[in-house]
Amino acid sequence: MRIIHLALAAALAAPMAACAQHTPQNHAAHHPPAQTAESGFAALQDRGAQAMGVDQYTSTHRFDSLVDGGRIELQRESDDPEGVATIRAHLASIAQAFSEGDFRTPGFVHAGTVPGTEVMAARRASIRYTYRDLPRGGQVRIITADAEALRAIHAFLAFQRGEHRAGGEVHSHR
Repeated sequence: MRIIHLALAAALAAPMAACAQHTPQNHAAHHPPAQTAESGFAALQDRGAQAMGVDQYTSTHRFDSLVDGGRIELQRESDDPEGVATIRAHLASIAQAFSEGDFRTPGFVHAGTVPGTEVMAARRASIRYTYRDLPRGGQVRIITADAEALRAIHAFLAFQRGEHRAGGEVHSHR
């Protein structure tokens, strides 16, 4: 029994010794800073740049929830032929991947499962994705007549608007 008490005392002594060494001067060493909203957004922007190939701070996202689906737009904020070509290639590949039920790119950018994508993947046969060029980038149009898929698309786009701090319309009739 004495051996158990000694083992327990030794196990408790190590964390207590660490706490005794904890001072205001070495606080950061004991408690790494929590991720702030700004550092989380910066990390999202960095992953977005990796996935999309363009600086997210000099590009504009837009996520519109429409009555028959939605629209994702990405455009450069200034004339940048190389950046525009990169966006167009990225969005064309996104339209293809989404039509196949592949949502790994948004999963990577957002570091987790994005709301709506599981249903969108499962109901991919009832959703149409089309790509088209825009003056400084492109857009992916998402169209469905399936009510469950529509709810998932709207959840996906609402999440994107919030995470990217982006604009977009909700239930527009365009």
